Amino acid sequence: MGSTIDNEFTQEQRDFARAVADFCKREAGTREQRDKLTGNGEHAHNQQVYAKIAELGWLGLTVPEEYGGSDASMVDMCILLQESARGMLPIGAIGPTLITGGAYQKFGTAEQKETVLRGIVRGASQSISMSEPEAGSDVANLSTRADKTSDGWLVNGQKTWCSNAHISENILLVARTDRGGGKHEGLTMFHVPADTPGLTISPIELMGGQKETNDLYFTDVLLPPESVIGEVGNGWRQLMTGLNFERLILAAMALGMAQRAFADTLEFVSQRKQFGRPIGSFQALRHRIADLAVEIECTRLLVYSVARKADANPEVLLPREASMAKLKATETARRVALDGMQMMGGYGYAREFDMERHVRATLVSTIFGGTSEIQRDIIGKTYGL
Repeated sequence: MGSTIDNEFTQEQRDFARAVADFCKREAGTREQRDKLTGNGEHAHNQQVYAKIAELGWLGLTVPEEYGGSDASMVDMCILLQESARGMLPIGAIGPTLITGGAYQKFGTAEQKETVLRGIVRGASQSISMSEPEAGSDVANLSTRADKTSDGWLVNGQKTWCSNAHISENILLVARTDRGGGKHEGLTMFHVPADTPGLTISPIELMGGQKETNDLYFTDVLLPPESVIGEVGNGWRQLMTGLNFERLILAAMALGMAQRAFADTLEFVSQRKQFGRPIGSFQALRHRIADLAVEIECTRLLVYSVARKADANPEVLLPREASMAKLKATETARRVALDGMQMMGGYGYAREFDMERHVRATLVSTIFGGTSEIQRDIIGKTYGL
């Protein structure tokens, strides 16, 4: 479980995986380094490290060449995300940024792309805001309103659980512009610079004291007519076209977290002795390790299979496969971390070790980006149920 390297990778992709792994080891390879970069785990993102990977061109992997990117494949993107998560690199903004960038790439105007995509390449964070207090899993139930005026659009309402808005340059807002049809109709995407007057960003303190998500309050926020992303009223359909991309991003990150939690567990049970021998030599733990290794390998094969399908047919939606990858990867990561904590005993719960961080990170991975229950529901519907 110590490597991303896949026999089906090209030589260039193998070299890239090693380069990312080496970077992570150099920049955040020790607990002391990670504590210094994250304020003892309080912050999931360190801008200095993020700027370094921007300089290497890695943030622009999926950005078209005309905007300074590499126009690389989904497999390449998964390699970056998996290895950086496995290396515990504190770049928490990368997931929301890439997800947001994908929407601008598909539906943004030339000016919007120039602003946001080039921003991603140079290391600027971006966020997407959909959830509301009464619209979580049922995101189409959102009520934040954007009313058409002679000067543009007037936005009022509250958003919540917006990841990294407090460190982002721009926010992709999904708001309701028409209440005449069903709840999936009349939604529109808007480009909102984070410093727009009338927008208040309020951090939500999370488990372990982390500050990563935010409440957003829009009070008579006036957006110009050119702030619309794509078509007015077509926001829901536009969101649906990005599901392959979003769920693969989350799946690849969860895969890396699972690998890291496994590696830390394996190291511990190989060294920790009780009753005169390493605890990993006892059958109960040895079998548990074997089961986790199998689950991680199955997850890896699934994630990269979906990535290759997405590369082969970029315009084809893969609701079943993408949801399977997100579900399997996040549930596997959670299981590995919880089993790792159990096998480490009290040490797994102590802040001295990384396992408690693995548990917190993997638990929430089954919630954001569509809960495991929602992923199962989507998969079931693809079978006509």
